[in-house]
Amino acid sequence: MGHCRQHTMPSKQMNNELQQTITALRQQADDASKRAGQDPGQVQIIAVAKTKPVQAILAVRECGMMEIGENYVQELVEKYRAIGDAVRWHFIGHLQRNKVKYIAPFVRMIHGVDSLRLAEEISNQAARHSRVIPVLLQVNTSGEESKFGVEPSAALPLAEGMLKLPNIQLQGLMTLAAFLDDPEATRPMFRLLRHTRDQLQQQTGHSLPHLSMGMTNDFEVAIEEGATLVRIGTAIFGERGYAQ
Repeated sequence: MGHCRQHTMPSKQMNNELQQTITALRQQADDASKRAGQDPGQVQIIAVAKTKPVQAILAVRECGMMEIGENYVQELVEKYRAIGDAVRWHFIGHLQRNKVKYIAPFVRMIHGVDSLRLAEEISNQAARHSRVIPVLLQVNTSGEESKFGVEPSAALPLAEGMLKLPNIQLQGLMTLAAFLDDPEATRPMFRLLRHTRDQLQQQTGHSLPHLSMGMTNDFEVAIEEGATLVRIGTAIFGERGYAQ
């Protein structure tokens, strides 16, 4: 993979540290995949760049990290204006219907679709740009009222409605696990998402290959339970950006 270009980061030392960090994360993901009996390399790491500057995103891109996740529409749009299609943009936050139009022209995937009305708006805006936008159905697997997502029992009618929309492609499910000190304690939440996905595939006859679950503190457990997309911010960027 080679070294990241040094001009995007303040020092060669930071450059090497970032490369080592990303290499180690990929190795952890591969090891977790092997423990789950999956082929290593199938898990995509999404670098969650919320509040981090453009320079930090360019730095991780130079280290081969192409999937970038953002939580806020305005921040995503501003960074897209600066970077464009040099990376693949994932929207992973809670999306309001009136803001879909701002990201519909370019977003690679929308992770948190939790209502048919939102799905319909995404399809309508995608059609305006002659696009089909990949989306994930968000399920609340923790039972926490503070978390968005439908109850597992409500996933089937939502999935059926989403599958009828012409300009989105339902590719799987997403969840936000409870933030717990012990990663093992999140395992039942990830397992519930996988079981819900498996049921939906049987009930709809539609392939749903992706499970977006797991963050810095619990992504290895998520991969062991079938995650294909893990959303990692702190472990990549640290608590602050590499360049301010």
